Amino acid sequence: MKLKKIAAVVLIGISLTLGACGNKTASDADKKDIVVGFGVGTYEDQFRNGVLPILEKKGYKVDIKTFSQNMQVNPAMKEGSIDASVFQSTAYMEGINKELSTEMTALTFSPSAPQGLYSVKHTSLDEVKDGSVIAVPNDPVNQERAVRILEGLGWVKVKPNAGTTDFNLESVEPGKFTLQLEALDSAQILVSLKDVDFGVVNGNYIANAKRKITEALKIEDTPEQHRIIVSINKADENAQWAKDLKAAYESKEFEDYIKSQDKYDGFIEPVAWSSN
Repeated sequence: MKLKKIAAVVLIGISLTLGACGNKTASDADKKDIVVGFGVGTYEDQFRNGVLPILEKKGYKVDIKTFSQNMQVNPAMKEGSIDASVFQSTAYMEGINKELSTEMTALTFSPSAPQGLYSVKHTSLDEVKDGSVIAVPNDPVNQERAVRILEGLGWVKVKPNAGTTDFNLESVEPGKFTLQLEALDSAQILVSLKDVDFGVVNGNYIANAKRKITEALKIEDTPEQHRIIVSINKADENAQWAKDLKAAYESKEFEDYIKSQDKYDGFIEPVAWSSN
């Protein structure tokens, strides 16, 4: 008899635990408090002034977390301290999914800044020559993008099967010129232009510095895999907050805000806006 009572208590405990788990999942899906993470750059500004007001109208309380280094954002997503992030491309995210064994997915696109080739020493691409020093990002994904710009100009050649998430400068060979490629942190290239002949700068840093992307001597034709996305954990795909976040980024209200700001001239518009 005593065994039956113990078994009954255990079953009740399991039932309550499962019920609690079920309620927690539903609560998470319908929660109104969310945390969105950003690297340094203009994507936080887009969100704060264009997306946040839309979410607040729907009753959301949003905590914005800005990380000093982009490499800190995805580990925060993995540990659950942020719910979504806006800083990376699909190519970068897929590489991190493999590296960190995460299951992040793209929710939608953000207005994306293309890379560009800039210089403070030269006013024309014709001024490049053997020995010119060109700064490129030091992370593989952005470095591959940068080198493709140089390849398009014929300045360098890229070996077949060079890769994207594992790209490195050993894949680069001289083209029309023998150049000195210097790998720097993406955020440092803009302020380092005075020390090099040319530099490939991510467009969000240009916009953040109150300069225009159109100042570039050459602007990247950004492939879709390198455009900035709103990323979330795959387990949250069907959560209502994720649907509302997606809708805010794809809304006419957000589109109108971005188009009203001169600093976003030259940004790549999300395809979803074509339906607005």
